[in-house]
Amino acid sequence: MFDNLIKYLSAKITLTPHDIERLESVCRLKKLRRKQYLLQEGDMWRDNAFISKGLVRTFRVDDKGQEHIIQFSPENWWAGDRNSYIFEEPAKFNIEALEDSEVILIPKGDFENLLEEIPAYNTFHRNLLERSIVVFQNRVHMGNSYTAEEKYNEFIKMYPDILNRIPQHMIAGFLGLSPETLSRVRNHSAKK
Repeated sequence: MFDNLIKYLSAKITLTPHDIERLESVCRLKKLRRKQYLLQEGDMWRDNAFISKGLVRTFRVDDKGQEHIIQFSPENWWAGDRNSYIFEEPAKFNIEALEDSEVILIPKGDFENLLEEIPAYNTFHRNLLERSIVVFQNRVHMGNSYTAEEKYNEFIKMYPDILNRIPQHMIAGFLGLSPETLSRVRNHSAKK
């Protein structure tokens, strides 16, 4: 049931049979139907979520009803509301399945115990967080500095395997572009 998580981790760190048994003992599987929420704004987020199958998006809706997509999380990615998780405050984001999905949840207390018990997992997690910070810094820079075409090209580099799994209006929302602008950029890119 947790084979995808174990395969993902084993490709990055060395796990003993005891480590694998310990990991599996704290994991729980949550199946989501397309358009079902894993998290809704205002709820508390107390888990680490590994996307084993499918695709989810993390987003927020502003006062005008405009969606702002923070992240897409396909298979072998992690998702969550870090602010809610760390500061134990109501979530500011929604997490919704864009496809039927399977998510492995590890509760916060168990996750923290794993970090102490399995040093390689602790190192892996720290490195993952550091890389995530770099990705988000680059994303802010991209949003402030890049042209629409450059933003789209960076999106393709970041998410090459899911481009055709996401509706165009959601890609536009992620990039901070209007759907019309994205359509022009895509048409221009296709002609090259």
